[in-house]
Amino acid sequence: VQLQASGGGSVQAGGSLTLTCAASGRTFSNNGVGWFRQAPGKEREFVAGISWNGGSTRYDNSVKGRFTISRDRAKNTVYLQMSSLKPADTALYYCAVRYSAYVGFDENDYRSWGQGTLVTVSS
Repeated sequence: VQLQASGGGSVQAGGSLTLTCAASGRTFSNNGVGWFRQAPGKEREFVAGISWNGGSTRYDNSVKGRFTISRDRAKNTVYLQMSSLKPADTALYYCAVRYSAYVGFDENDYRSWGQGTLVTVSS
């Protein structure tokens, strides 16, 4: 499966963006999917994850209450709604498919990384 992340852009602090992760080639409807991000000079980190049927979600504490992950299995798409954005959220955001059907935090459990979409939040 190939993933394409889109929807990034430049916003002011407090603004909102919705990222989209679309799959092609194969479906990922039976896999967990995660969003990760990498800020300049920092390691890639887990942001949010969703189980195969959307019944379970997990968030990093830094985005809990501000970001919402969801999926549309029929469209083979996963979304990340981001609100109350902060300059600290500035990063390249990636989506990836998990080997398992469930949510996980470890990036080593993920594959098929997309190219990423850049989110820039100005103060």
